[in-house]
Amino acid sequence: MLGRGFDVDVIEVVLDGLESTGLLSDARFTESYIEWRVGRGSGPVRIRRELRERGIEDAMIAGFLEIYSGEWQELLKVVHDRKYGSEQAQDRKELSRRARFLEYRGFPGELIRQFLFDFD
Repeated sequence: MLGRGFDVDVIEVVLDGLESTGLLSDARFTESYIEWRVGRGSGPVRIRRELRERGIEDAMIAGFLEIYSGEWQELLKVVHDRKYGSEQAQDRKELSRRARFLEYRGFPGELIRQFLFDFD
């Protein structure tokens, strides 16, 4: 808004008004953002990093990520199967490729190891 020539005082009044009416809320943004990223197949590590980059406090991030704590393993499986199908990796090279993909998507290493090595 500053780049468009609005006065700093006007901007502050508008932002304060939006916050007081609940139309501008870090909590609402965080909740919506996490829901959107989970729907796109992102894991908690990536989501946390992206929210930190957007200035959201760690405590708020952790609170909202906790809502999905029981779902990360299932989401990891869905993301894996969408890319690779339900076939088990045939060699170490393929296993490493899959692990890197899941790590890139933001899943923690421990979940990836559990999934890839306990794969049925």
